[in-house]
Amino acid sequence: MTQSAAPYDALLLCSFGGPNAAEDVVPFLRNVVRGKGVPDERLTEVGEHYFAFGGKSPINEQNLALRAALSEELERRGVDLPVIWGNRNWHPYTTDTLRDAVAFGARRVLVLITSAYASYSGSRQYREHLAAARGELGLDATELRLDAVRPFFNDPGFIDANTAAVREAVATIPDARDGVHIAYVTHSIPDTMQDASAVTGPGYREQHESVREVIDESLRAEGITLTSSLSYCSRSGDPRTPWLEPDINDHLAQLAADGVSRVVIAPIGFISDHMEVAWDLDTEAMGTARELGLHAARAATAGTHPRFVSGLVDLVLERAGRERGETPDVIVRGELAPFPDDAPPGSCRMRHGEITGIPVVAGSAD
Repeated sequence: MTQSAAPYDALLLCSFGGPNAAEDVVPFLRNVVRGKGVPDERLTEVGEHYFAFGGKSPINEQNLALRAALSEELERRGVDLPVIWGNRNWHPYTTDTLRDAVAFGARRVLVLITSAYASYSGSRQYREHLAAARGELGLDATELRLDAVRPFFNDPGFIDANTAAVREAVATIPDARDGVHIAYVTHSIPDTMQDASAVTGPGYREQHESVREVIDESLRAEGITLTSSLSYCSRSGDPRTPWLEPDINDHLAQLAADGVSRVVIAPIGFISDHMEVAWDLDTEAMGTARELGLHAARAATAGTHPRFVSGLVDLVLERAGRERGETPDVIVRGELAPFPDDAPPGSCRMRHGEITGIPVVAGSAD
């Protein structure tokens, strides 16, 4: 594959964002729930996780680290492609980042969304956000084209980084190679969103199950005796609305009741150790494990693992090659095929059949 990023002028790392200080927490959460009429008093309650860490989310420093690692890997390969960074919900905002990029001459930008999986909240909502950001700048697709890297949950680099993290966590628990349960964890979503994610391809849950199966197979081939499961964290909203289950804390209690004594909590649904990992897993789930008397360890996220970073750059060059009319090799792990570059009509809506008319990039507005 040619080591060139042409026709792209920049790579945009597009993330959720997070507060940098206590005074940022409520304004940040206002952005997250914009249009939903949530009062500030409720936002202060919701923000307890951030306040417990001094009001600072780890996500911003982690995005800076990933941006630096991507830049270094591109430079190592001799690829001239600036890496820029913008967020949906906090500084630096995507609109501001794109405004600067256009001022410096960028007309075609490839976007790397910091979510490995396809769902409304992990892909389509970002594509809506990107279209809105471009609209705020008064530009259309002929003046600023935004493409997106395809969902990368089954990319070898992402799989290898997570496999290494689980392997290392297993090694910290005495005798775990002779019998351990891997509790894979991801962010829960409403059942309706899960159903909508499965309309045009494998659904959100099925994507995670594929990753679980591939990692399990690799670890068993190394002689580790294991069982595994997929559970969820970070549900929010109306408790009457069905979300994907089981919750990781409930699941740990069930594992303990079933006689499991050694557990690795593996956050494969997240690419870095941001607040859902720091609070929901390191604080709450690991606390639950201690209360239950489990020997538990939390595996690292992909973060800036060299295989993950290298795999992301492979994806960037793969996409650039296709845009030049080339046919680069596409390598995935597991039984699921690679997702398309552009999302098909009807994919990853918030609810199946609900057509909002909200513009998107990297796919049909349907």
